[in-house]
Formats: sequence, structure tokens, C-alpha cells
Amino acid sequence: MVIYNNTTSSSSNFLLTAFPGLELAHVWISIPVCCLYTVALLGNSMILFVIIVERSLHKPMYYFLSMLSAVDLCLTVSTLPTVLGVLWFHAREISFKACLIQMFFVHSFSFLESSVLVAMAFDRFMAICNPLKYATVLTDKIIMMIGLVICMRQVIFIFPMTLALKSVSFHGGQELSHPFCYHSDVIKYTYSNPWISSFLGMFLQLYLTGTDLLFILFSYVLILRTVLSIVAPKKQQKALNTCVCHICAVTVFYVPMISLSFTHRLLSSTPRVICSVLANIYLLLPPVLNPIIYSLKTRTIRRAVLRLFQSKCSRGPNVRDLRGEWDGSGELAST
Repeated sequence: MVIYNNTTSSSSNFLLTAFPGLELAHVWISIPVCCLYTVALLGNSMILFVIIVERSLHKPMYYFLSMLSAVDLCLTVSTLPTVLGVLWFHAREISFKACLIQMFFVHSFSFLESSVLVAMAFDRFMAICNPLKYATVLTDKIIMMIGLVICMRQVIFIFPMTLALKSVSFHGGQELSHPFCYHSDVIKYTYSNPWISSFLGMFLQLYLTGTDLLFILFSYVLILRTVLSIVAPKKQQKALNTCVCHICAVTVFYVPMISLSFTHRLLSSTPRVICSVLANIYLLLPPVLNPIIYSLKTRTIRRAVLRLFQSKCSRGPNVRDLRGEWDGSGELAST
């Protein structure tokens, strides 16, 4: 997907940077980075595989979780070539076309994850606030339509922005702050007024992720109101436990994203190494932590994974049907 080399940069290329000022330590930095990428790839692949092969997990909540894992996998793969290229081979140069392609995928999958988190919030709202209508509203057909709308939403907003950037002229040979192409980082080197393009990008980000975050917060206000109306403390705790994983996923996604966006656009004096660290946290933290959170906190997923490994050990490549746990109201079985 991405073409780069370590020669002197030409006027039509950009120079990627992993951690400014720490070039001599790239070999050592690459060790934890590779470990994080490995955890992200294996963890999300495992979640996706378990949900596909286990029929008892073919439920709305797990469908949305599989969407989240698939998006995290794609987001990880979209930055993997350039990050490892810079850290291992000092392959810093990237052409403008390759940079544009990578930027399209990075932002598309990032906004896609935001939309999936909204769908998961709606699932929790229906499971807790309207449990009797849960099965009739969130049918397989409706879930497929939600997935299709989510994908079309990204194409409608991101693709025109990418085409518009293709016609913009940039100062070539500039050094970026990250080992991948990020809109607010690249747009600083345009010949036209960078503030206009930067705030247009920020408006698009606020419109897509801002509305998503508001919908999630509104959903949890309604969920909290419903939970507080429950008399039994144990039932209150059980209802809140079903939301813990999603709340953690929302936190690890939105906090780094908002921090990175405002650092680039509003705090121009921030050291580049800080921007680089924030960018790597933003793109690596959710794919790494999401499978860990759902595996540890969700008993159904955890038992399904354990039985999958037991089945592999006892019967070789043959995978038997696993029995997960699911209550009729659509709530996760959590610890």
C-alpha cells in the first residue's frame, strides 16, 4: 500500500519521523512497539475468530464487537508498514500519493471505529432500557443495515476530502511528526493557507466524532436513569457491569484522539516528540486494549477463548462448537 525508501527526499515526497530526537534508540524502541502491534493483531484476530466459529455468540452485542475488532485490525495494518519501516530500516521517505492513500485509510478506520462505538452504545441502551424490544429491534437485518450505513457514512465524508487534498500543492521534502501520514500534520505544509484546511479538517472531525460522542453520552444518561430506578442493588450492579467494557473502549479511543487533535491545531509550540507519542498512543492503544478488556471482563468471551484453546489441544485442528453464556435480555455475562 505504501511506497517508501531511505534516500534523500525529493520535492514531491515527505519524510516520516518515529520519535524525534530519539533516532539512535529506534532499535530498542521498536521492541515494545512490535510487541504492541503483535498483541493488537493477535488479540483482535482471536476475538473475531471466536465470534465467527461460536454460534452462541451470534448475538447483536457480539456482532458489534466483531465489527470493532475488524476495524481495529484494519487500523493497525494501515500504519504497520511505515512504522516498522522507519524503526527498522530508517525508511523515512514516502511519496505524496502513498501518503494520501495511507491518510485516507487511517482517518476512515478511525472515524469508522467511532461509529461502531455509537452502535455499541445503542445496543447497551436497548438491552438495559428496552429489554423486551431488544430481540425484535436488533435483528440480523437491522444490524447489517447499521453496518452498511456506518461504512457509507465514512465514504461520503472522507473520500471527497481526500480527492480535494489531491489537488492541493504541498512543500515537498518536509519532515512530518509521525511515522505515518496524519491530516493535521500534513496540511501544515500546503502552499495555501494551512489554517483554513486545518480548521476544515477539525470541523469534519468534530462533526463526525463529536456527534458520535454526544450520542454515546446521551445513551448513558438514559442508561444511568434506568439503572437508578432499579430497586435491587445486585441488579443495578449487574446492569452497570454490562457497560464497563464499552465505557473503557470509549475512553481509550476518544481521550487520545481529542488530545492529539487539539495538540496539533491549537498548541503549535508542543514538542514534536510529544505529538509523536500521542499519535502512537491514539492509533495503538484502542486495538491493543479492546481485546484485552473484553477478554478479561466478559465471561462469555473468556470462556469461549479458553474452550477454543482446549479444543485445539485435545482435538488438533478440529474446532468443536463452544458453549457461551447469554441471557435473554441481551446483556453480557460479565464478572
